[in-house]
Amino acid sequence: MFFKKKALFDENIIKKIYKKDRIVRFAQFLAGTVIVALAFNLLVLPSKIVYGMNGVGVMINALFDIDPSLIILIGSIILLILSYFLLGKEITKNSVVGSLIVPLLIKLTENAGHYIRIENEDPFLIAIFSAVITGFGLGLVFKSGFSTGGTDILNQIVSKYFKMSIGNAMFFTDGLIIFCSIFVFGWTNFMYSMVALYLISIITDKVILGISSSKAFYIITTHQDEINKFITSYLKHGVTILEAKGGYTGDHQKVIMCVIPTKDYFIAKEGIHNIDPKAFFVVTDSYEVFGGE
Repeated sequence: MFFKKKALFDENIIKKIYKKDRIVRFAQFLAGTVIVALAFNLLVLPSKIVYGMNGVGVMINALFDIDPSLIILIGSIILLILSYFLLGKEITKNSVVGSLIVPLLIKLTENAGHYIRIENEDPFLIAIFSAVITGFGLGLVFKSGFSTGGTDILNQIVSKYFKMSIGNAMFFTDGLIIFCSIFVFGWTNFMYSMVALYLISIITDKVILGISSSKAFYIITTHQDEINKFITSYLKHGVTILEAKGGYTGDHQKVIMCVIPTKDYFIAKEGIHNIDPKAFFVVTDSYEVFGGE
């Protein structure tokens, strides 16, 4: 009974999340898919950059001269069917729109090269630029709560049935697709595709999370009062004291936690070091900060 209530509670939360700002999210999703489609037709396809389901379309187009949008659509539909039986209805439902819209937009924008001409003289620059634009588009899609389907579905299937993390599943599936490109386009394009895939992942994350505007400090020190006073009085930022226990020694100690704007990072770091040269502290990016005064 408890698990049924918890499942219903979780389902209601998910429904509320997806109902929030629906029009804005769909507009953001549409903008992201248009950017991905344009990047594919203007840069990815002409330069034969391979990644994900789009990469399968690029390779088959080169081998058999079949419309890549058709290949991407057929591949996406096959993966949706597999997803329905292997992952369930709810997970599949979130991938349907992206799986159908991306190949449709690729088809609708296939003549974009007639209006926007990009010279293909520097393939490395093209690979970088295509990755940046594609990553930006995918970031908008994922940030809106949608998915482009394709290998995203395959990653989830591999993760579930081969008992590996999503990150490892992505490395396996995308890596396998890119590896196949060696036999179609050769080693040079393989290396360009690896660089592009790496950049796409970075840019996508930056669009979803944003560029860090704050740093979170976790400080263990024997000069707790002085560092506390330095941060609250001089830097004018709040401090939280956390209770901690050493994993090896078992000693109880306090950890100072504070969030500081990136522009104050240098002063905060040097100030802590000057007050207590032996202080142990960890600094992490803090992408969003809510609450507090």
